[in-house]
Amino acid sequence: MSDSATDGPMADKPPRDDINMLARSRSRASAVEKEDWAAGQSQTDPAVLHDPEMQSTDPEDQYTTSDDEDQPQTVVSRVLSRITSKSSIDPGPPPDGGARAWAQCLAAHLIIFNTWGWANSFGSFQSYYVALLDRSPSEISWIGSIAVFLLFFIGAFTGRLTDAGYFRPLIVVGSVLSILGIFMTSLCTQYWQLLLAQGICTGIANGCIFCPTLAVVSTYFQKKRALVLGIAACGSATGGLVFPSMVRQLLPTVGFGWTVRAIGFVQMVLLIVANILLKPRIRPRKTGPLVELSAFKDWDYTFYAAAGFFNFWGVYFAFFYLPAYSRDVLNPPLSYSESLNLLLILNGVGVIGRLAPNAIADRVGAVNVFIPTSAAASILMFCFIAIDKPAGLYTWAIIYGIVAAGIQSLFPAALSFLTTDLRKLGVRMGMIFTIVSFAVLTGPPVAGAIISSPAGYTGAKAFAGSSLALGCACLIAAKMATMKRTGKGWKSRT
Repeated sequence: MSDSATDGPMADKPPRDDINMLARSRSRASAVEKEDWAAGQSQTDPAVLHDPEMQSTDPEDQYTTSDDEDQPQTVVSRVLSRITSKSSIDPGPPPDGGARAWAQCLAAHLIIFNTWGWANSFGSFQSYYVALLDRSPSEISWIGSIAVFLLFFIGAFTGRLTDAGYFRPLIVVGSVLSILGIFMTSLCTQYWQLLLAQGICTGIANGCIFCPTLAVVSTYFQKKRALVLGIAACGSATGGLVFPSMVRQLLPTVGFGWTVRAIGFVQMVLLIVANILLKPRIRPRKTGPLVELSAFKDWDYTFYAAAGFFNFWGVYFAFFYLPAYSRDVLNPPLSYSESLNLLLILNGVGVIGRLAPNAIADRVGAVNVFIPTSAAASILMFCFIAIDKPAGLYTWAIIYGIVAAGIQSLFPAALSFLTTDLRKLGVRMGMIFTIVSFAVLTGPPVAGAIISSPAGYTGAKAFAGSSLALGCACLIAAKMATMKRTGKGWKSRT
């Protein structure tokens, strides 16, 4: 054979035996790949392989049957890669127990102790500030209402940041700002200073830690979620007992400055413990909108947002004005120390109101318990109009404290059950918190303005009772929308 023949197109072709060997090798590899694919399909949730988030849109990232030896990945490696990616986003169902899960519950209790416990204690300062600064009750109430407003309002931002993996920075920054706000409050002598320190600074701080904490602890529990959130929410009651008690005992002896500093030291210790215990379970969801407007296409979510607004528009009236009412209207009037006892009762019985309804909610559904609780709060607020004796007011404070605590603890519990995708829980919870923030911002000042008008306390009570009644009506609408969406009846747990 000539040299030209050996240099032609057939010169580079491998011998026939090599071709047959290569074909048999590829055939065996293909069979192994098919077996691995079948095994992967049998052990993997089909949603993993069809999840849009797991599908690549890069043309170079698609598997082909090309014989190109540079093909970077096989079918098996692609499937395993997607399974790994999916498991990093969804680590499985909540454990519903275990040391780490219950540690999150304890940490959430401490967080709410320092956020809502402090907010519910504002009534112990309301009358003191009115006398000290010579301001109207409505003006003073802006300090407390702005703090609660910010706690809720920035929930939309902190909720999304939590989903994106910034839980730890939020908790640390919020804890530092909380302690800073408390100690700066101890130095305040003017209205605008209190508005900045106790209102704005602590409000931002509490907003940074409250919503993210609820979102994290909710991912650890499913069957016991309502009860666990109720235990966490009891921090509002324990804080509402401890802080007013400290004010009552220390204010007459050491003065305003050191009273508030003592509260600051208590918060510092508890926040350090909470920071150590809190650990997110769900991996970050880096992509996603700050506000998920598509959530409002679900009518049950929309009605629930309205229910939250109206319930929180009226529920805090007693926490702000009950001590002042007992000194201004009751016959005979109570002393300053005795009036704070009412606030202690209102917060103390909240332990029952946060545990009992939530324990029942795990069995029959959070919304199913929320509806009668909201209705009872509305009825009690209208009954408040007829009370003008100390004995009747003490009795009313006990009953209303239980019901009001139920509203506060059932609100996030029911919301967590309306959100089926736990990766979106932070965003959805934050959105409703932002809506509710405007209720807590305007509710107490509106009530204070009514008190200063000819309608007085009677008109303010009617305003609060009507708000709670509207909240109950919206809860019923949300339940009916859920029934229509799911095809289930009233006894369903959602």
